[in-house]
Amino acid sequence: MRIGLIGTGRIGTLHARTLTAHPEVTEVVVTDADGMRAVEVAAALDATSVPTVSELFSLDIHAVVIASATSSHAELIRTAAERGLPVFCEKPVALDLPGTRDALRAVDEAGTLLQIGFMRRFDAGYAAAREAVREGRLGRLHTIRALTSDPAPPPAAYLPLSGGLYRDCLVHDFDAVRWVTGREVLSVYAAGSDAGPGMFRAAGDVDTAAALLTLDDGTLCTATATRVNGAGYDVRMELAGEADQFAVGLDARTPITSLEPTAPAAPDKPWPGFIDRFGPAYEAELAAFVRAVRGEIPNPCDGHEALEALRVAEACERSRTTGLPVTLAEIL
Repeated sequence: MRIGLIGTGRIGTLHARTLTAHPEVTEVVVTDADGMRAVEVAAALDATSVPTVSELFSLDIHAVVIASATSSHAELIRTAAERGLPVFCEKPVALDLPGTRDALRAVDEAGTLLQIGFMRRFDAGYAAAREAVREGRLGRLHTIRALTSDPAPPPAAYLPLSGGLYRDCLVHDFDAVRWVTGREVLSVYAAGSDAGPGMFRAAGDVDTAAALLTLDDGTLCTATATRVNGAGYDVRMELAGEADQFAVGLDARTPITSLEPTAPAAPDKPWPGFIDRFGPAYEAELAAFVRAVRGEIPNPCDGHEALEALRVAEACERSRTTGLPVTLAEIL
């Protein structure tokens, strides 16, 4: 299988490394807006580089992986669909609902495959949580606490392009909540704080956010995120039911210190970032993509799943700006 990869930044390089090591992938062809970076990545991984996206699409490739700038995703998805090519794309499909729906329409009309990179679906802890919920081991699930805390803010130039904290960061939690529980979000009530670094206020964004989600079976979920968690990279989900309680992301590297006298010591090596924390999940999602392209498994995360997570993020952003609860029925 010959796979084209667009974008050789940090996550694109990780994907290129994973694909070149895959036994079913015979060649990886990479391209990037920064041509020299693509050349360097290709040389380091024994891949092939081409100078432009157009040239990549002119080749005889079997699938495309998109890890380029967010603003390019929708157009690249449409281009691949027109050529009948299966696509793996980092989230989001687009930063708004009309752009997302337009790209998904192109995929549906072409009858091609689009897998979205919600890597938490391939994390062992989240998968175990899903299984526990499906098996009823918690009894009636009544409370979920989800969080994503980045250790340091992204570059200031990234913020205006990111879509904001709900769309860029918490959207992973929204997808994970839907995937783990199998339930839909009915309504949200959200708030945000820009009391931290001034670049967030300049971008019209917040550095810390919280949302209360009500699911369609009455389960309540709090979802919080921050860009300024100096202790390290912290991603967790806690699920509390009438019969039991489970946690995802609670291990020897979780960047949290208990002040109880009998508690374990603070972690020696807290998680520094998302690639370290979710490395195996990133590999697993691409392995699944290859299998899906080969027709061995169904698509594990299609674009319509990304649309639903984005609708929750849109509802949260509207709630934050209005100060009012928002139902998902309002997000069309």
